[in-house]
Amino acid sequence: MGRIGAYRDGLMPPTPNALPSARPSRVIVEAVAPVVDGGAFPAKATLGELVTVLADVFADGHDRAAAALRVRQGATPWRELPMEPLGNDRFAATFVPDALGRWQYQVVGWLDHLGTWRHGMELKLEAEVDVTVDLQIGAALVAAAQAAASGADADALATLHDRLDAGDASALRRAPHHSIDDPDGRIPDHDDTAPEDHGPDELDALFWRAGIRERLAELPHPLEIEIDPVRARFSSWYEFFPRSAVAPDTAPATLADALDRLDYVAAMGFDVLYIPPVHPIGLTQRKGRNNTTTPTPDDVGSPWAIGAPEGGHTSVHPELGTADDVVTLADGCRQRGMELALDIAFQCTPDHPWVTEHPEWFAHRPDGSIQYAENPPKKYQDIYPLDFESSDWQGLWTALADVIRFWIEHGVTVFRVDNPHTKAFAFWQWCIAAIRGDHPEAIFLAEAFTRPRVMERLAKIGFNQSYTYFTWRQSSWEIRQYFDDLSQRTVDSFRPNVWPNTPDILTEQLQTGGPSMFAIRAILAATLSPAWGVYGPAFELQEHLPMRAGSEEYLDSEKYQLREWDLRRPDSLAPLLGRLNRIRREQPALQHLRTLHFHEASTPAVLCYSKTDPAGEAAPVLVVVNLDARQRQQVVVDVDLKQLGLPYDIAYDVHDHLTGATRRWHGSHNPVDLDPWAFPAHVFTVEAVR
Repeated sequence: MGRIGAYRDGLMPPTPNALPSARPSRVIVEAVAPVVDGGAFPAKATLGELVTVLADVFADGHDRAAAALRVRQGATPWRELPMEPLGNDRFAATFVPDALGRWQYQVVGWLDHLGTWRHGMELKLEAEVDVTVDLQIGAALVAAAQAAASGADADALATLHDRLDAGDASALRRAPHHSIDDPDGRIPDHDDTAPEDHGPDELDALFWRAGIRERLAELPHPLEIEIDPVRARFSSWYEFFPRSAVAPDTAPATLADALDRLDYVAAMGFDVLYIPPVHPIGLTQRKGRNNTTTPTPDDVGSPWAIGAPEGGHTSVHPELGTADDVVTLADGCRQRGMELALDIAFQCTPDHPWVTEHPEWFAHRPDGSIQYAENPPKKYQDIYPLDFESSDWQGLWTALADVIRFWIEHGVTVFRVDNPHTKAFAFWQWCIAAIRGDHPEAIFLAEAFTRPRVMERLAKIGFNQSYTYFTWRQSSWEIRQYFDDLSQRTVDSFRPNVWPNTPDILTEQLQTGGPSMFAIRAILAATLSPAWGVYGPAFELQEHLPMRAGSEEYLDSEKYQLREWDLRRPDSLAPLLGRLNRIRREQPALQHLRTLHFHEASTPAVLCYSKTDPAGEAAPVLVVVNLDARQRQQVVVDVDLKQLGLPYDIAYDVHDHLTGATRRWHGSHNPVDLDPWAFPAHVFTVEAVR
């Protein structure tokens, strides 16, 4: 949340000692939200999502202020909405974006003379004070507003003026608010308000529309919100290597063969299929099985070692197929309600065509050789990083953006970007804006396991989703602390996509925790974050053997060799993954991050948290997870019922979508029994007993 002052251009003195050229507004607009770094970067929202704009709007003295939210997409005309007072000078308004791309919003405030007068009248009438003069003052204010109004508003003000002029104080009586049609679409529907409720009513709405707005206060400049596809906020990702086979076939698979696996992925409810790089793999310094530097002739190499005589980033490995096969695979995904995501890894092998065509795009050592990648003491002789300080940096930037455009032309609009933090921030800020200017449907996921500020910067400059530290957050306090930060401090810019495993990361928990730990981590990922993913089939088949003790590398890693997977194994967790994705689709509360709230449990071995639907239309979801994969936990959870919209003295039903069981709870403290070998968690919807 930023603090941005609000004055119109020319109303503030050019120097501290100069007299203003025009009388400044007495109203202040500040503490607006959503705002990222004071407006330096756009906030994020998605198509059709309810966007709430907040601001402090107030004036000196006792006069009331009124406020309006103005929104627009691109260069379209401003659309104005009333901002409702929340108390303590805080105002709010909501809108639902209906187009992708960059939106703007502006908050304006003004002295609400009619509202101030009406409030004073209500106090005096309640105190039985004579209001004869006050009625005359009000009639004059209404007459001034009537002179500037038109249509139905002018008629309503004329009627009100006549009643006030006749001394009829009952004209100010509060009545339920019903929306009045407005040709500009400025007034949204409101719920009826009881007469005894001093919330907005028809007269307040009339005063908001027709009141004199003299000396508007507004933000120095409009603030921006980037509107992304819904999948940028809510999506379930599944990764597999298309070159690996499915049992009992032992031959290397192709992109055409991958079509046969789409139904398997779709049946589990995933809506993004992500595949590693599909490009030709270099031979020079190729890595062998288990990352050995002494490969055998039949070693296939790492897909991230991009470039060979057959081509580079816009070519497909001949053993996988062709670019047309990518088109076919993307079409097959869309036919099943999914999107295909490709890996963008901007790095080259010594065999990449760019090495000879554009040697200036690479850093050189004193002996003239190209500098290979290093992460001391590790050396990656098979990878040449690109030099973003190249003398031909513009040519390099253009070529990299053209790679993305090439794959968009081949039907792919979702990209998982490998190690973006090792490339220039300025490049990504330019590239993503340029791509999304033409293709606002494009989504970019940042695979950057690095320092927090670096990860956050990548999100601010354009990445729609980001990998997270969830993989290593294991205890209840670690998870709570981390997700409190994600759901509060960075929620307007950083969208987490949480993965229990990746081809690079096999945590100690998964190595030793058994099938229950895989289930626990899947439940946490799928319910804590609106976006999540797994690297499969390694995950559902519980691949857990490390290359060596203390390593997070898989033994016989699929990154360096072909594997064969038996998707029909009876111990597969595929049914659980499918159930989790179905619950996520059916429960709108799980599709958002902002409403995440942690509750207390009588042991740190159990994590309890809830989410609510921002639109207020669906039931809240309460999740209770046993973090201990080996021991049963019988605990008491302390549910903050206010967060669920329930009074503390009510009975309510909790329906578990994992087991199908329903139980009745009373009050905030209730017992929970979680057996990791049966069901290590509950995913409840909560409904009050009427």
